[in-house]
Amino acid sequence: MVLPAIFFFPFFGMSTVIYFLPSIVALARSKRDLLAIFLLNFFLGWSVIGWIVALVWAAKSDVPAVSRYYR
Repeated sequence: MVLPAIFFFPFFGMSTVIYFLPSIVALARSKRDLLAIFLLNFFLGWSVIGWIVALVWAAKSDVPAVSRYYR
């Protein structure tokens, strides 16, 4: 029995969204390290540890950048 395409595409699309969830969260939160989070998610997201690290990094709030003024 061949599954109809109507069942295949939602499953494939939803799994892609879940896989790239850390990148989507980082994009929604306008993270400074968006490219680094995306690359970590892209290359190491297949491992559970890489995916969790990327998700935590994306959800963590950015520390304000300190500008130093020297006289």
